[in-house]
Amino acid sequence: MVKPALNSESLRQRLKIKHLSSQTLLFAHHPHVKRLIASGVLASSLLVGPAQSTITHASLPLPAMNDVALVSSFDLHEAIKHQLVAVLPTTVQPLNESQESDISKKLHDIYGLHASATLEGNKLNTSYGLIGLEQNLPRFPGDNRPNTTPGRGAWGYWTYSARDLTEKMVQQEKYYVAVQTLYLPDWNTRLAYLRDWYKYRKVALVNPKNGKIIVAVVADSGPAAFTGKHFGGSPEVMNYLQMKDGKQRGPVVLFFVDDPSDEVPLGPLEKNLEKGPLLLAGGH
Repeated sequence: MVKPALNSESLRQRLKIKHLSSQTLLFAHHPHVKRLIASGVLASSLLVGPAQSTITHASLPLPAMNDVALVSSFDLHEAIKHQLVAVLPTTVQPLNESQESDISKKLHDIYGLHASATLEGNKLNTSYGLIGLEQNLPRFPGDNRPNTTPGRGAWGYWTYSARDLTEKMVQQEKYYVAVQTLYLPDWNTRLAYLRDWYKYRKVALVNPKNGKIIVAVVADSGPAAFTGKHFGGSPEVMNYLQMKDGKQRGPVVLFFVDDPSDEVPLGPLEKNLEKGPLLLAGGH
């Protein structure tokens, strides 16, 4: 029997992903490790005489002067992007359970994030769809920032007075998405429960074209089916995901974040790596 030829490129990619995953989880559990390594790199560069060394702070292999993850955000984006290529269909369509489970595992292996298409028995009609640009939502009556829709979000104002606006509310509106709750098969029969369950529910969005991941909350319902879109994103969400083509829309994977203690911050996920164990909310 002839053994199949070894796919060295595939093996290299798997080893790289494993290395990135292990390194990310190590730094999340033991944030002091990256400080020690950073100090070692800086010290070794200082041992080289001025005439021999061309190393500058800007060209160090890691930024030693601040506490950031040693694994670059570009590496993490590339890791998840290449992993998704093997899972996602070539056209935007609902995923099957096997595909969703596979993506959920990859998000945990690479980022330490617990996110899935189904959470507490609840699931959207699709977890892989097109997202389009939405306007800012009014946070309180009279909130007249530029590009703010005159209508309220599906759950109304965050507060009725600008004086009561909290930083958490600011972040929720800044990083919000709209999902098609109105098309859920049990929306009308379970309205009271589902309305409360989806309100500011935390989700993770992945742009499969560039691997960028952002954490947001559900703060509106829509868009309408006739638009051809499945989700909507705030200007900040869309800008980060780099949905900047003429139509300001594109494919995303949208999963619920399992974060009962509200530990995973909103915004670009790689920024959470600076916060150590908070990234591993609900983790082992």
